[in-house]
Amino acid sequence: MESDEITLKLKDVRAASGLSLSKVAELTGVSKAMLGQIERGESSPTIATLWKIAKGFQVPLSALIGTSDARAQGVFRTVTFPGSIQVKIVFPFDPALGAETFHVELAANQSHESPAHAAGVTEEVFVLNGALEVLQDGKWVALKAGEGLRFAADLPHGYRAGPDGAAFLNMHHYFQPAELASVG
Repeated sequence: MESDEITLKLKDVRAASGLSLSKVAELTGVSKAMLGQIERGESSPTIATLWKIAKGFQVPLSALIGTSDARAQGVFRTVTFPGSIQVKIVFPFDPALGAETFHVELAANQSHESPAHAAGVTEEVFVLNGALEVLQDGKWVALKAGEGLRFAADLPHGYRAGPDGAAFLNMHHYFQPAELASVG
C-alpha cells in the first residue's frame, strides 16, 4: 500500500478523535515517533502496527486502509505489507453488521501470526485456493480450498500457506447485532 493512503487515514482518525500523538501512543502501544513517521509518510506501518492502532482507537481495520473515494466506488486496491501478507478490502466495515471482509493472499510457505484483537472479535476464514493452516488455540488447523473455520480472534492466532501459497476470505466480526443474538 502506498504510505500516503495510510498516512491520510491515520491523520483523519486522530483528528476526529481530538487526541495528541502522545495520547494515541499511550492508547495503541505504538511509539509517538513511529506514529509521527506514519503521519508524515516517512514510514509504512506493518499489518501488526495497524492492528495495534485500530485496537487503540477501537475502530475496524478497514477504517485505516482504503480511501473515501474507494469506499464510494466500492473499488479497493490490494495492500501489500512488506515481508508480510497482501490484503484487499472486499466489504468495508458495516456498522449494522459489525463486520468487514478481506481477501488475503500468502506466498508459498509464508506465515503470518497476529496478536490478539479486541475482546469479542471473531474471525472467519474461507480458503479460496491453495492449502492453509490456521493457528487456533495454540494448534495449527489444516484447511484446503472450499473449507472454512470460525475462531475467537481476541487470542493470538495466525495463518500459514502451503507450498503453492494460499488465498482466503477473512471476515472480522466485532459484535453480534442484538436482534440476531436471540435467534441463534
